[in-house]
Amino acid sequence: MNIIAIVALTCAALFTGAAGYITLVEHPTRLQLADGPLLAQWKPSYDRALPIQSGLAIAGGLSGMGAWYLSGTLLWVFGSLVLLANWPFTLLAIMPTNKQLKMIGLEEAGPASLSLLVSWGKLHSVRSVLGVASTVLFAGAFAVTP
Repeated sequence: MNIIAIVALTCAALFTGAAGYITLVEHPTRLQLADGPLLAQWKPSYDRALPIQSGLAIAGGLSGMGAWYLSGTLLWVFGSLVLLANWPFTLLAIMPTNKQLKMIGLEEAGPASLSLLVSWGKLHSVRSVLGVASTVLFAGAFAVTP
């Protein structure tokens, strides 16, 4: 198996792990905090996760396209498109909520910020599902690629 295919599958799996951890562990735990600490914890956490998850989505998506080019196995394209779909989904669906949350000062945290953070968690879970789907598609491609 070529290194590009291994990179694609690894990036998708790492993306899925990071997104899944946020969806299943970090965010539900964070939601147990009072409004001010909740927002105070979300802001730096989001800033730290952004470059990691965005980089993994790009690297995995592009590597998957490279694996398809080298192998001709169409599953690499499908996995790449699903993984790269995190970008437009984030920009169109999640970014408006992110911007609203970023504009709220910690002293202004309350029911409105809590509502936005609950919505953010639901939106972020879509990213986790996209990660799982891309990882499964890449694993399938890896299995059938000569």
